Amino acid sequence: MNSKNPMHLKAIDEYKKDLKLTNIQREILVGLLLGDGHLETQNQGKTYRLKVEHSVAQREYLVWMYEHFKEWTHAAPSLKSKNGKPFSCWFTTYSHPILNRYAKLFYRGRQKIVPENLSDFLTPLGLSVWFMDDGSIKSKRHRTYNIHTVGFKKEEQYVLQKTLLERFNMQTALHRQKGRYWRIYIPSESVLTFQKHVSPYILPSMRYKLGNANA
Repeated sequence: MNSKNPMHLKAIDEYKKDLKLTNIQREILVGLLLGDGHLETQNQGKTYRLKVEHSVAQREYLVWMYEHFKEWTHAAPSLKSKNGKPFSCWFTTYSHPILNRYAKLFYRGRQKIVPENLSDFLTPLGLSVWFMDDGSIKSKRHRTYNIHTVGFKKEEQYVLQKTLLERFNMQTALHRQKGRYWRIYIPSESVLTFQKHVSPYILPSMRYKLGNANA
């Protein structure tokens, strides 16, 4: 159906009136916005939509995400190709004013930021999504983890550290990367605590990020 058909647009508007975020969707959304998810506006900030995109290798993870937000979408995930070879898959949600709150929390202009009150709404599920997006085991020789938070300013990373301590009793450190960037480091003394929180939610296709640890 032509998406510009007035009757179709009216039907979409009516459908969107009944959309609400479930608690699970809210938790996932927070993790996504700390990680690789993005909020976009097409009308100067009146409403926002969520865009999620991952490599083809992480398609199972993206489909899992899509299934959680399926009623918020108008189409199944799509593939991006280069020279005839798919390299990423993505989907977007409807634009909706409910997402405005998250845009105010996680964005300053077009720059993503860390909310000062993050500890009020980051949950184990949100932490797991954030790790699946941006986390990794440090190396095969280390039983420790990194969360690649280089897109955030150093003072914002202090908020991340405070949140992980307050919400999950996890000690962390900041490690310098490429000179002027920083990322969260989860040392050995916090590994078991971290695994306890995230292991129930890590998808089979993403468990390689936990390495050989018995999680």
